[in-house]
Amino acid sequence: MIDVAGPWEVFNNVMIMSRGPNMDDQMPFRTYTVAESLEPVTLGGIRIIPDHSFANAPSPKVVVIPAQAGQNDAMLKWIRNVSKATDLTMSVCTGAFVLASTGLLAGKPATTHHGAYKSLAAQFPEIRVQRGARFVESGNLATAGGLTSGIDLALHVVERYFGRKIAEDTAYTLEYQGMGWTDPYSNATYIKAAVSTGEQPVCPICDMEVDPHTSLRSEYKGKTFYFCSDEHKRQFDAGPEKWI
Repeated sequence: MIDVAGPWEVFNNVMIMSRGPNMDDQMPFRTYTVAESLEPVTLGGIRIIPDHSFANAPSPKVVVIPAQAGQNDAMLKWIRNVSKATDLTMSVCTGAFVLASTGLLAGKPATTHHGAYKSLAAQFPEIRVQRGARFVESGNLATAGGLTSGIDLALHVVERYFGRKIAEDTAYTLEYQGMGWTDPYSNATYIKAAVSTGEQPVCPICDMEVDPHTSLRSEYKGKTFYFCSDEHKRQFDAGPEKWI
């Protein structure tokens, strides 16, 4: 949910008073949601009714792709088409997998949630995955790290359009004290992968700490690996070498 709500609040709180007394003129962003249909979408228990379908959405200047459960050809085609004219097409968290699936990130640097670095690199080897980046830009494409990173990338977008002062004013209005939007390398704490030990093992797919007494496990070359989920165990068992 924060992948949507974070950037949404940033863009909707940008105000440029010098544009005149009319509030509509002072607020440069017009936010709207787009999906394949107008059927409600549930995010974190909150139902969102899309404003437009892919078939009738206005041409966007900025696209925000949040983490989501799935993707389809219609979605990927729409992203490819509108990105020919966007100022920026950006993903937040594992929304990077959707953007990567369009082919637009091929040969480019990108980031995602720190628990998905390995998965993004394994699924899209043509992408140069950047560990420890709060956000990564490449032309009119950008990817943010996990969750709250989308707020910082959105503030950085505001700075790109209107300068540091307007971005600072927006952060002030939001009572947002984070400064990650001023430094794309401020996620440095995630550069180094978590180390798995016998006392505190981590899942080899996502680096999440797991309980060795209750978690799923696999044996490979005389070593035991523990997993946070059935899906991650299946991924590992299908090709252990690429995860270790």
